[in-house]
Amino acid sequence: MEKPKIFVTHVFLGKFVERLKDRYEVVVWPGRDIGREDLLKGVRGSTGIISLLTEKIDEEVMEAAGDQLRVISNYAVGFDNIDVPSATKRGVCVTNTPGVLTESVAEEILALTISLFRRIVEGDRLIRSGKYKGWEPDLLLGTGIKDKVMGVVGLGRIGRWTARMCSALGMKIIYFNRHRDEEFEEEYDVTYHSLDQLLEKSDVVSLSIPLTKETQHMVGERELKLMKPTALLINTSRGPIVDQKVLIKALREKWIAGAGLDVFEDEAHVPEELRALPNTILTPHTASATIEARMAMAKIVVENITDAIEKRQPSCLVNPDVWQQKTD
Repeated sequence: MEKPKIFVTHVFLGKFVERLKDRYEVVVWPGRDIGREDLLKGVRGSTGIISLLTEKIDEEVMEAAGDQLRVISNYAVGFDNIDVPSATKRGVCVTNTPGVLTESVAEEILALTISLFRRIVEGDRLIRSGKYKGWEPDLLLGTGIKDKVMGVVGLGRIGRWTARMCSALGMKIIYFNRHRDEEFEEEYDVTYHSLDQLLEKSDVVSLSIPLTKETQHMVGERELKLMKPTALLINTSRGPIVDQKVLIKALREKWIAGAGLDVFEDEAHVPEELRALPNTILTPHTASATIEARMAMAKIVVENITDAIEKRQPSCLVNPDVWQQKTD
């Protein structure tokens, strides 16, 4: 009997799916960045696809895979790279890897915040440039985080953990979310604000929300001008949530003091104007890049794809309607 085919879009993931080879035909793309044509060819005949955020898995890809396609297992918490309505219409499960990135991303948010306030990267550049001549009392004076206001936009897993960590370090926490959580407010002395109020009051604004039609360019000129000139913007969620051109202008003209960015509107082409700004820290979408998080993500990806192919409901199913269709 012919084994079901699983197509894996990135060589990095190959080592994590070795145990699937006993039961399935596992085809791993041998490179790092798969092109569109190679993706369309590679998925042909696949029962399952293991994908990254960098691949657009749309109607065309699903059509190329064929009617036997049963599951798309995304190696990420987000799934905006996948046309979920089309998958649901086709009866294809879409899965993700929630929960296991929480601590690592929250740690990155805190690391960016402290590094910007304490001007750590500027100090590193000074040393490496050979311009450092010795200690001076007013050299690279920074800002402490105790009693500063952390504004958390989005109270999901990452937003909650960020609030807990920052609260433990003496920051005051306010948040904006579609729904209030009064129990969380009481437990951690956190205060709910409207988005505008949060922008006006925060010393740090951290974005922990998904990319949707409603959140695209959610932070633009009006929002950045509401922020304090001493405030920081931290984005570890999705690049297009912030209007990048306006942000560059805001940083140049000192509408805000600085930004820590792990994501960008076009991650393959971060503009030179942004890279040249001294009041930024830019990281290459590595907020979740810990050994612990990557291993846990891989485990969930394998479990998701196995469950779906073996006709068990995956634990991380993002389109539960498709499972209802299968059981009706």
